Amino acid sequence: MVGVPRIALVTYDPGDEVHKDRDLPVLAGALRDAGADAVVVCWDDPRVDWAAFDLALIRSTWDYSWRAAEFTAWAERCARATRLANPVEVVRWNADKRYLGELARAGVPVVPTRYLAPGDPVELPADEEYVVKPTSGAGARYAARHPAGERDAAVRQVRRMHAEGFTAMVQPYLTAIDTHGERALQFFGGRLLHAGVKGAVLTPGTPYDADKVAHPDVRRWEPTAAELDVAERALAAVPGDPELLYARVDLVTGPDGRPVVMELELIEPNLFLDVHPDSVPRVVRAVLAAAG
Repeated sequence: MVGVPRIALVTYDPGDEVHKDRDLPVLAGALRDAGADAVVVCWDDPRVDWAAFDLALIRSTWDYSWRAAEFTAWAERCARATRLANPVEVVRWNADKRYLGELARAGVPVVPTRYLAPGDPVELPADEEYVVKPTSGAGARYAARHPAGERDAAVRQVRRMHAEGFTAMVQPYLTAIDTHGERALQFFGGRLLHAGVKGAVLTPGTPYDADKVAHPDVRRWEPTAAELDVAERALAAVPGDPELLYARVDLVTGPDGRPVVMELELIEPNLFLDVHPDSVPRVVRAVLAAAG
């Protein structure tokens, strides 16, 4: 086995539920076919010896947002033991969606966002439809869409998040999502890998604490020059100019018809390899190169 790269594909423990990461078995099998010793492990499994791997590749640690401090501490430990992708400083920065404010200050077009930390007065829009969600969240958990002027449900939502220690973020609901969807541009090894488009996640009247389909109706998409430009500007604005093995830039259409950044996914983005099976060889090559 000398010279065979050992790669940890890092995921979450679904407990009694069905594992939701459809990329994981595809990627693990392709890496093994390419000669790697690829092992699927849970990030919070205390039995894992991270130093035994050449690369720890974060793939679907989809419970991290509710355990952000614990997850960041794990990332620090893991990065001391082996190479972590993406780097720990990226994990730390991207785990809190207040990074959108940093992107905006760097001149990147983003969805306008206000933040309500615990203890802040709950000020909500009166003249436009809006979205409330936590700055530490994934899969639309604790996110809800509210009609203009509606306060009671939104205030209860914010107070629940504040009680659990979360900062809330308030954004206008960009109605173009309902017709044009949300575009996801995937990058791997520093280059565009593929792109997809999905339908609206948040529907009116759905409670913030209801289960939601995070990626409805995903299909292939050819990004426009404007979308690619905004995505590349967002990645260039990540502090420290880190080496990103992978990235996903989620874009929506703003009121002026131009793309704006909804989220920058640098920790555990779904790659949608089931929609883009032709991308698997490129992903494998990039992962093997990262493993050295």
